[in-house]
Amino acid sequence: MKWINRNDSERNYEDRRGRGTKRGMAFGGMGAIVIVVIALLLGQNPLQLLDMAGTSLSSSTEEVTDPSRAKENEELKVFTLGVFNSANDVWAEIFRRQIGETYRPPILVTFTDHTTSPCGEASASTGPFYCPTDEKVYIDLNFFHQLSGEYGAKGELAMAYVTAHEVGHHVQKLLGIIDQVNQARARLSEKEANKLNVKVELQADFFAGVWAYQAQKMNIILLEPGDLESAISATTAVGDDTLQKEAMGYTVPDSFTHGTAAQRTYWFRKGYESGDIRQGDPFNDPDLN
Repeated sequence: MKWINRNDSERNYEDRRGRGTKRGMAFGGMGAIVIVVIALLLGQNPLQLLDMAGTSLSSSTEEVTDPSRAKENEELKVFTLGVFNSANDVWAEIFRRQIGETYRPPILVTFTDHTTSPCGEASASTGPFYCPTDEKVYIDLNFFHQLSGEYGAKGELAMAYVTAHEVGHHVQKLLGIIDQVNQARARLSEKEANKLNVKVELQADFFAGVWAYQAQKMNIILLEPGDLESAISATTAVGDDTLQKEAMGYTVPDSFTHGTAAQRTYWFRKGYESGDIRQGDPFNDPDLN
């Protein structure tokens, strides 16, 4: 994959690399300090005296920064930001021409090890995700080392697919799909809710394929021999059946939430080969019911 016109703008970018939180306990006021001093002088447990005095304890968090990690994975950051911006450029054009609306871009957040979001705590183990509440895409760049090393999905288009997939979820948010799905999910059994979630993920895979098609058409990137296989190695690696077989040695289809390797590959390829958002409707696909 080669860049023809990479957009390096950081206008929609939030860099949290090297940042974390330090947890501690906060005592309620000067009276608590006096009680602690007295307790220590008397050889007693300060917590017991604080409890007897009705003094409150509260947890506190302090943001800390590790300067040595503030620029960690800089090459991956530059690449991922380029893909993220290109996806926004592609969708802005699609919204303008095909939907007749103005596209509102999300924010890309890169972090180190862990961070917080309105959708919950994020860590390297959770993998990249999109939070519809704050409309941000969260990525620990170390995930891409895991994608290549542990999952065997090598190459730049494999990494680009991941970012484009998360932006695809933002497109679903703007189109009202996520809200509709959340309303429907509340009325479904766990099995049926999982099947609905699979369709959400497969559509995001389709949208990632649309990005690859349109980014070439708009002269943002040039795909070379082997790039498509790189992306497919990623869609295969993150299939529910692939992950469950590796973890447990067997699969539980009713628990699938993202789709099989074959399904994810099919929908990505469909988007890549058509570039037409009108063909990306897994919700009405009889094969998925």
